[in-house]
Amino acid sequence: MIDSGNTAFIIICAALVFLMTPALAFFYGGLVRRKNVINTMMSSLFIMGLASVLWVAVGYSLSFGGNTAGVIGTFQNVFLNGIGWEPGTYADSIPAQVFVIFQMMFAIITPALITGSVVGRMNFKALFLFILLWSFVVYYPMAHMVWGEGGFLAEIGSIDFAGGNVVHISSGVSALVLSILLGKRRGAEQGNFLPHNIPFVILGACLLWFGWFGFNAGSALAADGLAAHAFLTTNTSAASAMLSWMLIDILREGRPSVVGACTGMVLGLVAITPGAGFVPLWSAFLIGALVSPICYFAVSVIKVKFGYDDALDAFGCHGVGGIWGGIATGIFAQSSINPVAQWNGLAFGDVKLFLAQVISIVITIVIAIVGTLICAGIVKLIVPLRVTEREERVGMDETAHGERAYPTFTGLD
Repeated sequence: MIDSGNTAFIIICAALVFLMTPALAFFYGGLVRRKNVINTMMSSLFIMGLASVLWVAVGYSLSFGGNTAGVIGTFQNVFLNGIGWEPGTYADSIPAQVFVIFQMMFAIITPALITGSVVGRMNFKALFLFILLWSFVVYYPMAHMVWGEGGFLAEIGSIDFAGGNVVHISSGVSALVLSILLGKRRGAEQGNFLPHNIPFVILGACLLWFGWFGFNAGSALAADGLAAHAFLTTNTSAASAMLSWMLIDILREGRPSVVGACTGMVLGLVAITPGAGFVPLWSAFLIGALVSPICYFAVSVIKVKFGYDDALDAFGCHGVGGIWGGIATGIFAQSSINPVAQWNGLAFGDVKLFLAQVISIVITIVIAIVGTLICAGIVKLIVPLRVTEREERVGMDETAHGERAYPTFTGLD
């Protein structure tokens, strides 16, 4: 039976999640050089159009319409055929179309996360084609396996409340692979890529935090106690991670940085996403506090050691943060909070959920790696993946779009 309160709540949450993509554009845009800010923001913006069209046409059907071997859906709901105003398979108190809308916003922001790894050097046409293919090869199968009826990862007992595997690990690992395939930016060895607009970073990060309440609380699919619990764990983890990163900055640099504080808050949001509706509130303090040093190590030690140029640390933040979040869910989850969890976590004496979480993470990583290689390989047959040396030197804004963010820009950076 349709519940108007639940329906209104999920519609509002969907709008909040939609806001996260332009928020990401500001967050990423502020971190890059002036000559690449328009291109960086456009790399999130165009996905709002592309992913929306794909989702209504075929994406929802392949993710949630029927089941094919537990790996992907069917074509039974293309162009939302059979999806109306009545409750559907996945929520019994909201119209099926509201569930479609809510899930569409996840399909928009997930591929946008990848773009942070390739700023300043990826051919925009190649990026467009890559995101299109990646949605089919990686995102729709992942959404089905984790959340779809009969999905393989759900069947083995793994849990993912709002997108640890589906959103963060899949995009973060794909970002790493794509950045390696592209190669380093010119001048990356000198490490002279400073944020050009820190207020943009603050704006984007705070809007991401705001939108994340819809992301996680909305994943309860009802305006109930579980939604309130997910809201609280989300906020607590973000706050804890922000303070944790600030402490790291103080210990290492003697002072906290604004970019570091913003990075920490986003990491806390990433880490709590898979367990927001499964773990007790006290564990959100630990999940958030620990994700900052884990990811700090990833971006300051592992990235330097292996020499890959993940420009805005999409892998170091979303990939590594998502992996920690998935593992932490296997440690702290309680079936008494959410009976979708078949077992309690490792901290409560049961190893089954922890093992299921690890297996699901490994499978997600493999799918992301193989899927990215396939998509990039196909795109390379059509257009070059990387811009020319001249285009990179002049800047992506002017060469790819014929526009400048700042008319008085003299090209000094």
